[in-house]
Amino acid sequence: MAYETILTGQDGPAFVITFNRPDKRNALSHQTIDDVADAVRKAATMPDVRAIIFTGGDKVFSAGADLNEALKVKSVTDGDAFFGRANRLLELLETVDKPVLAAIEGFCMTGGCELALACDIRIGAKGSSYAITSSRIGTVAGFGGTQRLPRIVGMSNAMDMLFLGDPIDAQEAHRIGLINRLTEKGESLKEAKRLVSIYDKRGPLSLAFAKRAVRRGMQMDQISAIDLEFFMVNTIYGTEDKHEGIAAFLEKRDAKFKGR
Repeated sequence: MAYETILTGQDGPAFVITFNRPDKRNALSHQTIDDVADAVRKAATMPDVRAIIFTGGDKVFSAGADLNEALKVKSVTDGDAFFGRANRLLELLETVDKPVLAAIEGFCMTGGCELALACDIRIGAKGSSYAITSSRIGTVAGFGGTQRLPRIVGMSNAMDMLFLGDPIDAQEAHRIGLINRLTEKGESLKEAKRLVSIYDKRGPLSLAFAKRAVRRGMQMDQISAIDLEFFMVNTIYGTEDKHEGIAAFLEKRDAKFKGR
């Protein structure tokens, strides 16, 4: 399916979504958000897709929310149409039963950074930069940044970024844990695809259950979260993939997982 603001394509087990608004530095508009949501739902149904990768190309990941549309937000209804739409998309990224990766080159700002924060893995290239710039225009992050950022980099680092509104470089983003992996310039997408090629050899149910356990468990107290893990491990031990995985290990061969 052709989209207005993104490009999509499958490369082996990776489903790649590329922001495609170069004249707007890949700003996230209503249409972009809707296009991305539709593409993610499509990828979620494809059994040969093991993970979803976001990229903005070689020069910019995303400059953030489309401010021309954000300026039109003057009521609760307007806010839901814009910020609510974005938050529902980012919740989708966190709950879809496949790993979601961001391959970041260039600017990754405010709404674009907030989208990256909702991904499971972030790969940043040298030369990329990161910021939530809301304090510069007298607003507050609207795509979940005040909540996801401190959960990933810690409260003090998050406050520092949110108060200043200044970009940090890829090395600093890697140091504080905002990005998981640091690559040479132009290599982030290649590294993301390399990771997905490894995921392709892992049990798809294992990846889905691990993501769900971590995502939901982080919202619980530890005892409740361990109960959730206990339920999931007992469930997965009854699957065909578990039997295949253990048999393959004992027989010293590659497992052939079927997601069952």
